[in-house]
Amino acid sequence: MSVLRCKVRVSEVLHSKDADGTTSQERVKLQAVYSQDAESENAKWSKWTPNANFELYINNPDAFGKLSSGHEFFVDFTPADDAE
Repeated sequence: MSVLRCKVRVSEVLHSKDADGTTSQERVKLQAVYSQDAESENAKWSKWTPNANFELYINNPDAFGKLSSGHEFFVDFTPADDAE
């Protein structure tokens, strides 16, 4: 099986704060990016308007701020080894 790739855009980042005001968690929402270009990455998995929604809950302070609204990323679906 080959890798399946789609392009997503961060639509929202919500911060959960501790009582002292420090961020304890980020909830990041991502949605598929639409393109009319038949050669675009999303056209390879979705014939018309792609539909994908992801939600990430990040609770590692080293990862906070890595994803922000409006930025676009590729998401690759690569088969995983069943042994893991």
